[in-house]
Amino acid sequence: MLSRKNKLLLLKLLSLFSVVRGYNILMIALAQYLASIYILSPDLPLRKVVFDLNLFFIVIASALVIASGYIINNFYDAEKDLINKPKKSMLDRLVSQRFKLTTYFILNFLAVIAASYVSFRAVFFFSAYIFGIWFYSHKLKKMPFVGNFVSATLAIAPFFAVFVYYKNFETVIFVHAMFLFLLILAREMIKDLENITGDLAQNYRTIPIRYGAGVSKVLISILILLTLIPSLLLIAKFDIGQMNYYFMGCVLLLVLFLILLAKSNKKKHYVWLHNILKFIIIVGVFSILLIDVELVLNRIL
Repeated sequence: MLSRKNKLLLLKLLSLFSVVRGYNILMIALAQYLASIYILSPDLPLRKVVFDLNLFFIVIASALVIASGYIINNFYDAEKDLINKPKKSMLDRLVSQRFKLTTYFILNFLAVIAASYVSFRAVFFFSAYIFGIWFYSHKLKKMPFVGNFVSATLAIAPFFAVFVYYKNFETVIFVHAMFLFLLILAREMIKDLENITGDLAQNYRTIPIRYGAGVSKVLISILILLTLIPSLLLIAKFDIGQMNYYFMGCVLLLVLFLILLAKSNKKKHYVWLHNILKFIIIVGVFSILLIDVELVLNRIL
């Protein structure tokens, strides 16, 4: 049996893991590696990519900055989350605000140290990334349109770091990036509908608060329709192997999403819609392996 002290320590570790959303960070790190192996550097041997120390430190720096970003975002949203996410908020509050801030600065310092192994440009990039996350959490998050756009941009920044490292400028990569960006932007706007009660209480000027849920749903619908364009392009115009089945499934899910969005008017409906987009993003990470199944087997074996 665990002692009271050990139980408290375990709860605090779970609280910190909840604050930094460790599962999201692991997924992003996996996505960076899979994108590097099968999209950005398909001609390089598997071992050379996996054991590339520069890539490793880029992924580590990304993970540390993302973790610190979740912490500072949680710090500024503490009161709002009590309304929107009361159960998660109670778990998050097991770790003090002072400890969160201390951890935030330590993680950012370690991220810059990790980036310094790669190059001065990497240090500059991740320093700008750290500032961008802080500025978004402190100022931009409450602004309609701008906050959503910046949030989606920050979400794909770790992939941009890997993209710049490999200097692969093929059109198919930009189409993939556009698909992901539009999907994340739509997800951010769904979250505004989902969190409208807490946002209203904390004087956030999000799109549904300032212009109404109807306008927000129209904008989300436009984004989803735009997301269908890169999906169809990737199916019809580019050689993405069996990953085309993933995008076919995406088209069907996004059409279903539009139908459900039109009928939605409660928080539980928006949570379902949010989960649909989250599901598409998570499955998309693993579907990268479908680009060339034989290549996957050959490079592993």
